[in-house]
Amino acid sequence: MTLPSPAQRSSRGRRAASRGREAEALAAQALERDGWEILGRRVRTQAGEIDLLAQRSGLMSVVEVKARPRLADAAASLTLRQRHRLYTATELVLAEHPDWGTEGVRFDMIVVDAANTVRRIKDAFRGGMMG
Repeated sequence: MTLPSPAQRSSRGRRAASRGREAEALAAQALERDGWEILGRRVRTQAGEIDLLAQRSGLMSVVEVKARPRLADAAASLTLRQRHRLYTATELVLAEHPDWGTEGVRFDMIVVDAANTVRRIKDAFRGGMMG
């Protein structure tokens, strides 16, 4: 078995990062079309990054965006560790912005496939329910 060279790994990483940014842009557009206000993109905290924060009528959506060749693969790719990171990062964001999410907080996923089909999984998991 031949391992990829550092240049091949770097190229693959750049393509993945570019695809991730494209998927996040598509996700933000879909949310805005549905009446959500984008509060933040790629929000960095000490616990990690939140892809998108959106709000509508006081409900804040913490959105993890996943891009995979198939929607089912994207939907299945959110790990327990990532859920925990999102929950902790959200607590930090809410501590800084107590006026966000006054009507609640929901953890959603937006999945994007190779054809740029965008699907939202509302309430993909619950904070505090890490299993």
